[in-house]
Amino acid sequence: MHQLLPFPQPIISSNTYTPIPLSLSPLAADECAASVRRSEPGFDGPYSLMDMKRIRRLSHTSPDPLNGELEGEALPLSHHGKKNGSQISIPVFVLLICVVGVTLFVVTSGVHRSESIVTIAGAGGGGGGEAKRVSLSRFRNGPINKDRTLGGLLATSGFDDQSCLSRYRTAFYRKNIPHKPSRYLIQKLRAHESLQKRCGPGTNSYRKAVEQLRSGQRSNFDQDCNYLVWISYSGLGNRILTVASAFLYSLLTNRVLLIDRGKDMDDLFCEPFPETSWLLPLDFPLTNTLANFSITSPESYGNMIKNKVGVHKGNFIYLHLDHGYNDNDKLFFCEEDQKTIQNTRWLMLRSDIYFVPSLFLNSLFKDELNQLFPEKDAVFHHLGRYLFHPTNAVWGLITRYYDSYLAKADEIVGIQVRVFEIDPGPFRHVLDQIISCTQNEGLLPQIVEHEIGPPATKRKSKAVLFTSLNMGYYEHIRSMYWESPTSTGEIVSVYQPSYEGYQQSERNKHNRKAWAEMYLLSLTDKLVTSGWSTFGYVAQGLGGLKPWIMFRPENRTVPNPPCRRDMSMEPCFHSPPFYDCQKKKGIDTGKLVPHVRHCDDITWGIKLVDEDTS
Repeated sequence: MHQLLPFPQPIISSNTYTPIPLSLSPLAADECAASVRRSEPGFDGPYSLMDMKRIRRLSHTSPDPLNGELEGEALPLSHHGKKNGSQISIPVFVLLICVVGVTLFVVTSGVHRSESIVTIAGAGGGGGGEAKRVSLSRFRNGPINKDRTLGGLLATSGFDDQSCLSRYRTAFYRKNIPHKPSRYLIQKLRAHESLQKRCGPGTNSYRKAVEQLRSGQRSNFDQDCNYLVWISYSGLGNRILTVASAFLYSLLTNRVLLIDRGKDMDDLFCEPFPETSWLLPLDFPLTNTLANFSITSPESYGNMIKNKVGVHKGNFIYLHLDHGYNDNDKLFFCEEDQKTIQNTRWLMLRSDIYFVPSLFLNSLFKDELNQLFPEKDAVFHHLGRYLFHPTNAVWGLITRYYDSYLAKADEIVGIQVRVFEIDPGPFRHVLDQIISCTQNEGLLPQIVEHEIGPPATKRKSKAVLFTSLNMGYYEHIRSMYWESPTSTGEIVSVYQPSYEGYQQSERNKHNRKAWAEMYLLSLTDKLVTSGWSTFGYVAQGLGGLKPWIMFRPENRTVPNPPCRRDMSMEPCFHSPPFYDCQKKKGIDTGKLVPHVRHCDDITWGIKLVDEDTS
């Protein structure tokens, strides 16, 4: 009987540190150095040039832990010290504390280490009182990403860092990604943050809008504050994709986004907007009604059109954008219908699809979207990194696992396995597909009978991160690389954080692990995903990765080819409308514009691609 694999605790040894919360940041290094000068007797003014030279001579190099290694010279003892060197002058001692503080900040910021950190010792006496040198670690992915705001996506103020450690520390775990947000997107995000703060929960504008909704009065479009309420529904991957879609729609239509917290949304994600909340208040008038909205609800836009009920008669509109929606519901994506919908102050949205590609086919939004996203295949990449920050509880799962098992590898390969069979498995054809895909594409090495690789000291290491509801695939691949050497001489280590047996979308603990594993996959260097899986879509989008997609097997046989490199890191819109709103007839929406094409894994789905993609 297989047992649940818990997320392991970090391995603590003599050359690692237990994180300690500190307020000192690398940006405080100059101020820290200034305190050295101020602590000297007789200080009465700013540094002189000689003062600065003296301080630099003491530390040898500038104490900037973000620039790789810092090797300091032995700190001289004060002439006030005792003969055995048990005392250090106040300026030097302050500098010593500053260097230690900056070093510890890097550790507590979640920086993964490939070398141990050398502590400072010997200042307290004995052996001549020589202070040891300080060495900061190198990083597996090269120079550390210094941009904590992710290219300007994240606001620089308005948050309590300790309440959401992941917001600004993710930069220490991700390699530098070439996709940069446009200046226009950054400006738009700052403007939207102001809107959320001005009109969100707790404001007079929100209270007035809610009273109007509660009274049943017609809620006309307001020039200042209008709202889109996202209804929590479906599995976690679907929820993440639909929140991103809802947010983009809010951005385009100047609406405040409020999300129904469901059972665990507030436990999984930090607040994305500064100085306000995106969570729908518990006393919202329709709280008990939201979960009951469906395709048959008379308040839905599709049913209003079908029954020829004037949209102007209601005080809100329900948008049913579920994968099983009908032709009338799909009119949401038409220009004239959007003009009608936008005249209502309150919109309620229930969806389980990533409908962003169809927004790019709407002429009302075309110009705005082109300015927001010059790179068409990076929409979810930017929106996802802006919106979805793991809470501290989930961030702990992510960082403990990464630091314990993945950080020291030369390369990390992620493999996400989703099987759409009724039986639990494991299945031999799925295992064969995984092996064929990863070895044929050069992601993992072949195995051989005898060692042929270079000496062990020169061997490269690969860490393979498996995520699956079943443990059988991981166990076989792990045994394969343990029992046999590789043709390249590489050392392959295989890990799987957990297995749940089956999807349990309503369980908070299950969703915490699922969110942590999506995030861990996004930190890999190369990624293999299962076709049709929103779990994989989230990981590839957050990580800025174009994955190798394993095609969905038919008749329990390995597809030929078993996988293919995806054309884009964007998620697939599984159930798009095939309708020409102007001509009022059916049309292939995957062939209208160069940047919206059919998906590789679901041929009738559509997705955003870079316009230069051949």
